[in-house]
Amino acid sequence: MSKETERKGWMGLLARTPAEDVQTLLSDTGLSPDYAYLRAPEVGGVMVRGRAGATGAAFNLGEMTVTRCALQLGDGRVGHGYVQGRDKRHATQAALIDALMQGAEAALIRDRVLAPLAEAETTRRSARAARAAATKVDFFTLVRGED
Repeated sequence: MSKETERKGWMGLLARTPAEDVQTLLSDTGLSPDYAYLRAPEVGGVMVRGRAGATGAAFNLGEMTVTRCALQLGDGRVGHGYVQGRDKRHATQAALIDALMQGAEAALIRDRVLAPLAEAETTRRSARAARAAATKVDFFTLVRGED
């Protein structure tokens, strides 16, 4: 897996995860590096585009609120965070983890933050799939006799 693909994965995971979970796991690592904002957390809007059936022509689905942040650690590493909604703390935490994943702390962050978040996400998805499967209706045709 390329570094770019791996980074895309953890940034997506951080964006989808509830802020409280990120905060709890990050604080449990005991890491609290000094950082300075390159871009303080700011709230804005983005246009979300969609495709009918995932193959049709692209269309504007609607707008979504996003918060972004960029920061730099004391040693020069830069991290970025983008999250849905208006949670500036969540965007800051995502950017901090992104920066930490680019250095010696990567293994610790991967084991103590990203792995538990990925496991929790898998559990949430499985539970949602189970609830959806419970409402599934199978239709079949019963043929009586022959024509």
